[in-house]
Amino acid sequence: MPTLELSHVNKVFGHQTSRVEVLKDVNFQTQAGELSLILGPSGSGKSTFLTIAGGIQTPTDGRVTVDGKTLASLSAADRDKLRLHQIGFILQAHNLVPYLTVKDQFALVDRVKPQGNLNAQQLTALLQDLGIDQIVNQYPSELSGGQSQRVAIARALYQDPAIILADEPTAALDSQRVKVVGQLLKRLAQERHKAVVVVTHDLRLREFADHTYQLMDGQLRLEA
Repeated sequence: MPTLELSHVNKVFGHQTSRVEVLKDVNFQTQAGELSLILGPSGSGKSTFLTIAGGIQTPTDGRVTVDGKTLASLSAADRDKLRLHQIGFILQAHNLVPYLTVKDQFALVDRVKPQGNLNAQQLTALLQDLGIDQIVNQYPSELSGGQSQRVAIARALYQDPAIILADEPTAALDSQRVKVVGQLLKRLAQERHKAVVVVTHDLRLREFADHTYQLMDGQLRLEA
């Protein structure tokens, strides 16, 4: 059974003359242990795809299934619970709490989700992998764009989710950091049995993917 599946998904914004079809009959599935890369230029529908896959947006038509559960059949509370416990989001907007230090960003996760997160040793290793272990006492305003992005990645992975959905996770990173993040996501998929989906225009991540897709003009196709 796929961990995450989108079946005949369409997404339309607006009406009549302002109607825009962002996703067109999109079919996609991935399983634990796989890293799927979805490539496409700005405006191709990548972020819409990701937010629908994670249950933040609902499709106009079609079905989204997570671990055998159809999202449309769940109550709003159950969808929120599923996202909290099973899905980790790495979004372009880092969404770091401005008045909390890096260290306290993870303490906040513990308050919202007290169980199932990485232990202290695992968190330390993650921060070291991402090269941010020396900035844990700094505030978001004191970080560079690349550092903020890596903190956002760490915060999403700290929840130890079954599914990781990443929107342009390497946009602000140099090639060496891209390699670190690519290897980390690949390792999470293979060794920790996660389903990892990355939407990006960064071709440098292609080497880490098990499956690569192209999303163009709202249509998704698997690369040969």
